[in-house]
Amino acid sequence: MGNELLIRNGRVIDPANGVDGICDVLILDGKVAAVGRVGDAGAKPGRRIIDAAGKLVVPGLIDMHVHFREPGDDEEETIASGSAAAVAGGFTSVVCMPNTKPAIDNETHVEYIHRKGRQARKTHVYTMGAITKGREGVELAEMGFMAEAGAVGFTDDGSGVQDASVMRRALKYAAMFDQVVAQHCEDRAYAGQGVMNAGYYATILGLPGLDGLAEEAMLWRDIQLLKKSRLPVRYHAQHISTAGAVEIVRAAKAQGVPITCEATPHHLLLTDDCCAEYDTNYKVNPPIRGAADVEALRQAVRDGVIDVLASDHAPHLQSEKELEFLTAPFGIAAMECALSLYVKALIEPGLLDWPALIRLMAANPGRIIGVDKGALGIGKQGDVTIIDPDARYTIDVNTFRSKSRNCPYHGWKVRAKVEMTIVGGEVRFDNRRIENRAQTLDR
Repeated sequence: MGNELLIRNGRVIDPANGVDGICDVLILDGKVAAVGRVGDAGAKPGRRIIDAAGKLVVPGLIDMHVHFREPGDDEEETIASGSAAAVAGGFTSVVCMPNTKPAIDNETHVEYIHRKGRQARKTHVYTMGAITKGREGVELAEMGFMAEAGAVGFTDDGSGVQDASVMRRALKYAAMFDQVVAQHCEDRAYAGQGVMNAGYYATILGLPGLDGLAEEAMLWRDIQLLKKSRLPVRYHAQHISTAGAVEIVRAAKAQGVPITCEATPHHLLLTDDCCAEYDTNYKVNPPIRGAADVEALRQAVRDGVIDVLASDHAPHLQSEKELEFLTAPFGIAAMECALSLYVKALIEPGLLDWPALIRLMAANPGRIIGVDKGALGIGKQGDVTIIDPDARYTIDVNTFRSKSRNCPYHGWKVRAKVEMTIVGGEVRFDNRRIENRAQTLDR
């Protein structure tokens, strides 16, 4: 029968097409062929059937902000290991950031990432190209060539573009190629050598603080550039973290500025008092902020100010994270448990329901990066995530497919577990099989 798959009896949630109900999904030759009550007629001999009763069947999740470290830091993560981690987290598509060694700043590097992604045969791997050569913020990279090679946007992630004139030219070029520009908003004049949120805890710990004004100043500047240019350019603010940034974005959207933004699990769940024991697993950039900022971000998600939930998966070696707080690298690796963390931050408190969450994790990121994914329409690629919304488990970093374990959520009790991840009609991750194998070994 070829590549044929029937998913039956699940609650299908497809916000892009307004679907939310118990029905079936039929995938033929890697494409969605039917969504509805296929019934027994769909159960043809040789066709694989998955019973999804009691489960959520949703468009394949998209994480538009990950760091797979290849090339340059393959010991931390490779595209192959990162792809395995992605499907375990329910993500059928990911977007790699270009802060590798060397930076992804030309078409050859873009093609390299795509080739390695195809070889991994797990998830769809996309990449953004660097805005500037070497991510040095001085000279624009070859944005046109990278767009032709398949880059889905541009960012110097890890470094905000400090020179306003360079950023203005980048916006103009991006508009020419209909590409999104994603900015790591951080003005170094305000950031200094900060390693954690500026405030009470930074003071008592004797650590240099990173003031939220660094984020807000660059975000405000870029919005003024957008207003001044009046170009049809798409601007995306990465991992916003402060209440002030929320209000800046809210006001810009009210004025019709073409801006979107994202939030991460750690900025929705953690506060800067977590750093009180100098645990570097809580060291991220932008830093974990205060309780008022967390509350503002959660309300912004509820209000629709925040468009996307992205993990900012940033793996590091244990030996690096064991350095003192001042010198340890920034980053948390949490892509494999990201869905459960969003449930804990947003669904359990009643801020979102499942359709709203899936919109932020599938439909919206697909739209922003300009790929035809994040929906289950007829003829769309058969990318599907099956979720057990009631499953409860304890996060165990020792089971991660990622090469790295720098995750502060080890031991957390959470709910909602990815049961299957299907990419192009092929099952790339099957937790049922893994759990059955574990039970067999325990006997």
